[in-house]
Amino acid sequence: MDFEAIKRAAEGYREDMTKFLRDLIAIPSESCEEEGVIKRTIEEMEKLGFDKAEIDPEGNALGWMGHGEKIIAFDGHIDTVGIGNINNWEFDPYKGFETEDIIAGRGGSDQEGGVVSAVYGAKIMKDLGLIPDDVTVLVAATVQEEDCDGLCWQYIHLEDGITPEFVVSTEPTDGGIYRGHRGRMEIRVDVKGISCHGSAPERGENAIYKMADILKDVEALNENDAEDSTEIKGLVKMLDPKYNTEWEDARFLGRGTVTTSQIFYTSPSRCAVADSCAISLDRRMTAGETWESCLDEIRALPSVKKHGAVVSMYKYDRPAWTGLKYETECYFPTWINKESAPHVQALYEAHKGLYGENRLWVDDTAKAKREGRPLIDKWTFSTNGVSIQGRYGIPCVGFGPGAESQAHAPNEITWKEDLVRCAAVYAAVPMLYKGNKQ
Repeated sequence: MDFEAIKRAAEGYREDMTKFLRDLIAIPSESCEEEGVIKRTIEEMEKLGFDKAEIDPEGNALGWMGHGEKIIAFDGHIDTVGIGNINNWEFDPYKGFETEDIIAGRGGSDQEGGVVSAVYGAKIMKDLGLIPDDVTVLVAATVQEEDCDGLCWQYIHLEDGITPEFVVSTEPTDGGIYRGHRGRMEIRVDVKGISCHGSAPERGENAIYKMADILKDVEALNENDAEDSTEIKGLVKMLDPKYNTEWEDARFLGRGTVTTSQIFYTSPSRCAVADSCAISLDRRMTAGETWESCLDEIRALPSVKKHGAVVSMYKYDRPAWTGLKYETECYFPTWINKESAPHVQALYEAHKGLYGENRLWVDDTAKAKREGRPLIDKWTFSTNGVSIQGRYGIPCVGFGPGAESQAHAPNEITWKEDLVRCAAVYAAVPMLYKGNKQ
């Protein structure tokens, strides 16, 4: 493989990629409002000569190159979070700006830049004849990830009927190749009380007081150790082979966590005892933890049993920009690969051939996050991989432009050099994938 030719081709598209990303940033595209960026992406795919570019019923943009039976997919979510408090921004988040090295604006790192690199990576494959005869390359610009990560791939896999050989997630990886991440769940706990006049609270049962007990037990579940004498054993226990047969993967991914993220109540008035209270829990899951184990863990808390609280999982049912409503449980499974997995090694060999075996950076901002970290690593946050591999076992691996620390932050930036390097690496991957032969 002529790695130098790939690098030259990617460098030649630097200005085109910059313009494309700035166009995407300029179109507000929060979850369920992605129509503008989806249509702009289809326009770019058609301009670059994709064999087919289409929008599925959920609103995902699907661009195809090649005609083989084996699909190698590149996924990038095209939606962004909102801008938050505008006073925290030093520039217009949608107008943005660029310098010689960076592009600034909402969505640059998280993660419209990944879509840009994937689109141009596929173009380079076509330019240089890098798509094997038995392969079709799919670039999926996907929707609703920020609202419900993985929902788009539930639809793509189950409804569009697409099952790739493997998927490269183009979420930001700070120059690394990521082979997994923790999963998560959105859990609700409800407890009932009996209202009465606030002047005589002893006549009722205050649901907020009951929930106070539960909150302390939830905190203990996150903070406690796992000694035999500890009644509520902390989630750190899953790093111990005594409690978890998958402890080695758990240590790589990091321990699970749980925190209370929201609280709600009902009461007849401010002069009455609360007759219900509910909380939302953000539960991060490591290897060895499941949907059932996490729910049962909350149900087993002493205060939950004492107060008869009901533990459930949230559902997501917000319509896509197309109007389609595709409901799912708010369950986002953990996933992990071995370093030796063929699809992980394809990314590694591409990076090694093009840029070496270490993470690269452009400026001091990126260097601070990348220097000294292993090339093959993991994400801190969650991605569409929760469905791709977590639900359906389709191998997934991550490599994308930008930085995790820029995600959801004001004054978001990404690096032009990252766009170029990622496009080059993507272009080399199909020819380097050895499949089950390795």
